[in-house]
Amino acid sequence: MKLTKAQRYLLSTFSGLLMVLCFPFTGSITPLVFIAWIPLLFVESYISRQNYRSGKVFIHAYLTFFIYNIGTTWWVWNASQGGAILAFLLNTLLMATVFYGFHLTKKYVGHKEGIIALVLYWIGFEYFHYDWESSWPWLTFGNVFSVRPSWIQWYSVSGALGGTLWILVINLLLFRTIENVYLRKETWRIQTPLFYIAGAALIIPLTISLITYYSYEEQKDPLEAILIQPNLNPLQPEDDMPSEKFGSDPLLQSNDMLKQAVEKVTPNTDIVLAPETAYWRDIQEERIQSNRLYSLLRSAQPYLNKADILWGVSSSRVFKKQKAVTMRPMGNGEFLEDYNASLHINPEGKPEFIRKSKLVPGVEKVPFANSLPFMSDWAISMDGTQVGYGVEDSPKIFKSKKFKFAPVICYESIFGGFVAEQCRKGAEVICIITNDGWWGDTPGYKQHASFASLRAIENRRSVLRSANTGTTCVVNQRGDILKATKWREKKAINATINLNSNSTVYSEYGDVLGRSFGFVSIFLLLFTFVRRFKKLFSK
Repeated sequence: MKLTKAQRYLLSTFSGLLMVLCFPFTGSITPLVFIAWIPLLFVESYISRQNYRSGKVFIHAYLTFFIYNIGTTWWVWNASQGGAILAFLLNTLLMATVFYGFHLTKKYVGHKEGIIALVLYWIGFEYFHYDWESSWPWLTFGNVFSVRPSWIQWYSVSGALGGTLWILVINLLLFRTIENVYLRKETWRIQTPLFYIAGAALIIPLTISLITYYSYEEQKDPLEAILIQPNLNPLQPEDDMPSEKFGSDPLLQSNDMLKQAVEKVTPNTDIVLAPETAYWRDIQEERIQSNRLYSLLRSAQPYLNKADILWGVSSSRVFKKQKAVTMRPMGNGEFLEDYNASLHINPEGKPEFIRKSKLVPGVEKVPFANSLPFMSDWAISMDGTQVGYGVEDSPKIFKSKKFKFAPVICYESIFGGFVAEQCRKGAEVICIITNDGWWGDTPGYKQHASFASLRAIENRRSVLRSANTGTTCVVNQRGDILKATKWREKKAINATINLNSNSTVYSEYGDVLGRSFGFVSIFLLLFTFVRRFKKLFSK
C-alpha cells in the first residue's frame, strides 16, 4: 500500500480531529478515543517501513497534537493570549517529542520494544507534566472520561493515568490489526485473536466499573453546605470600563454573597463556600483580624448557623529576607509576597490561610523564574507582583471541630496526585473554589467542572464546588454531578453530602502507575540513544 504525502497529512489531521471530538464538551463522543490514535500510528508505521527520515514522524505528530491542543483548549485565549500561545506551542512540542521518542525506540531497539515504549513514554510524560514549571495536565488523555463516571470507577485504584493506559492499549491492539492487513498484507481472518484481546481490554474494565458504579453505597455521615455563585464578570468590557468583578468594592460583593447564603441557611448548615478571589483586594495575613472582610464574615456567622466559612481571597505576607523572586521589596528592607489563597474561619472565629500551590503558567507565574532569574524580566504584571504569586510548600488541609476538608483553588483541581495527598492527610470532603469566568461561555468552564468527577472517584470523596460563574455544583462519591448551576446564573445552593475518611488505593499511594512507568521510560530512552549513536558511529 502506498500513501501519498497528502494522504499522510490527511491521516495525521484525522487523528487530531478524532482527539478533539472525543474530548469533553468539544464533542464528548467518548468512544472515539479508542480509535483516535490509529491514523497517526498508521502514518508512523508507513514512514518506518519506507525508511523515510525520522523527522517526518515528528512533523506529522506535531500536526496531530497541535489540532488536539487548539481544538480542545482554544478558549484559553479569552483569559490570556500569552498563556494560550505558551500552552498551545509548548504542549504540542512536548507531545510530538514524546511520540518521536517512541518512533526512535521502535527504529533503533525493536518493533515490540517500540510499542511498549509508546505506553511507557506517554504515561511517564503525563506524570512528569503534573509537576514542573510549565505543567499543563489539562489534556491528560485519562481526563477524556470525566463525562462518563460510570466507565471509570477503577480510577480509585489507578487515577486518571489508568485511563490513558486503557486508551493506548486498545488503540495499539486495533492498530496492529490494520497494520497487519494493509502494510503486512495479512488476511482479516487471522486477526481474530487480536480482536478478541482488544474486546477483552475494552469490556473487562468497563464491566468492573459499571458493577462498582451501580453497587457503590456511600456511608452515612452527612454534612450540609451552602455554595455561592455570585455571577460577577471578571473580564473588562470592550469600552475600557472596569470589569464587573474587579471594578467595584469587594466588601460590598462579599456582603451580597452573604445575603445569598443567609437565604439558604438551615439549622443544619455546617459550611459556607464562596469562590476563588471572592474578596480580591489584598489582605495582609498578619493583620487579618483587623481587616474589614474578617469583621464582615464574623458578624454574619450567627446568621449562618455559626457555620465554618471558606472564602477565596487575595492575601500577602511580609518577610525580612527575600527567599524567592516572587517577593518584592517594600522599600523599608522588608519584602512582600502575594498569594491566591483560601481563608477559613471556624465557628470560634479563628482565621487560617492556605495558599494556592499549583499556579497557571504564564498567568499566575513565570516558569523557571527562580532557577533562571532573567525570566523575571519577561514577567507579566499581576496585581502588583513582578513574577507571580507565592505558593505553599506542600498540600495542606483545614480542620474544623466536626470535619476536615481540602481547599482546592481552581487550577489545582486538575492535579489528581495533589488532591490525593490532601485526602491522605485526612480531608473528608473536597472543596473546590474557582473563577471560571475568564473563559466566557466556552467549553473551558464545563471541562473544568467535569474534572471534579475524577477527583471524587479517585478518592471516594464528595466534592463541593463554588464557582464565580460557570458551574457551581455538588459531586457525589461515584462522580455524579448534582445540583449544577447554569452559566451566568446568580444562585446559592444548599446541599447535603456524606463525609468519608476511608482511603482508596489511589489516595493512599498516588500515581504509582506514573512513577513506575516514568522511571522505566528514562532508562529505555537512554538505551535508545545509546543504540542510535552506536549505529551512527559504526558507519
